[in-house]
Amino acid sequence: MRPLPASYPLILLLLLGLLAALPARAGSQVYLSPEQFLSETFGGSVPKPAVLWITRPMQAELAGILGHPPSQLRQRYWSDGQKTAWILEEIGKEEPITAGFVVGPDGRITTSRVLIYRESRGMEVRYPAFLRQFNGAGLKADRHLDRQVDGISGATLSVWAMERMARAALYLTQQTRAK
Repeated sequence: MRPLPASYPLILLLLLGLLAALPARAGSQVYLSPEQFLSETFGGSVPKPAVLWITRPMQAELAGILGHPPSQLRQRYWSDGQKTAWILEEIGKEEPITAGFVVGPDGRITTSRVLIYRESRGMEVRYPAFLRQFNGAGLKADRHLDRQVDGISGATLSVWAMERMARAALYLTQQTRAK
């Protein structure tokens, strides 16, 4: 039997490192690009993005909704005067989930979509049956949804992230309309 080359342990270590990195990459999936979501929402005539500056009082409210301070001081949104679209990101377990929400003139969610999912588990939140639960949802005075969203076994953290983003989209829409 021939002896193994001196570089064999290093090559083996590199291969194991690559295998360990695969699940995180395999979980990343773009279901709908942000551009496609906006085009779908506004029928191809996407309005220019507007910016909402997150003031200190809004930061405190968003921290209560998200469970952590907002990661940015301004938030882009798109509005045609009737509906307002938000593209938000929130951590599920370890990676951000990018989702799009549309709020109608009555202040209720009309559309919710998972745009990019990066977690290795819990991608069931992208299914229409789950997302339909957000349609018609509004925000109560305590900043919670006015309806219960049923969870998905094995996707609890992703479900919670979607709920937090839905609440944030509704709250931010209220702030744009209060101006």
